[in-house]
Amino acid sequence: MTTAWAVITAATFCWLGMVLAISFLEAPLKFRAPGVTVPIGLGIGRLVFRALNGAEILLAAVILVAVVVDAPGTAATTALAVAVVALAAQLVGVRPRLTRRSDAVLAGLDAPRSHSHYVYIALEVGKVAALLAGGVLVLVHSVV
Repeated sequence: MTTAWAVITAATFCWLGMVLAISFLEAPLKFRAPGVTVPIGLGIGRLVFRALNGAEILLAAVILVAVVVDAPGTAATTALAVAVVALAAQLVGVRPRLTRRSDAVLAGLDAPRSHSHYVYIALEVGKVAALLAGGVLVLVHSVV
């Protein structure tokens, strides 16, 4: 395994773990905690997802640089590119709509439920699958 592949593997599985922990564990559970209202949950969620997305951008950049240094093969590179594209779609296409809705709720307005959450979740599922596939493919490629 080259140094670049080791970096890709570490960054990929770190990114995967963060997404699983925040998006599929923390996010749904916070609204079940006693005393957490929708505005409080939204406020916490905005902070947590802003931090997560910042870490994701950093990890994606590390992966992209390492792939440029020593690409681990077409399949792994494609899977990792899918994860990066999913992140970009979330940040550019979905997050602004979610932010507008949460701004309205936090301002006390009666904002209708947003279908953008479903799009964000679908992109998260795709990103998780792409990260898992990419990480495993890099490991397999390094053994062969």
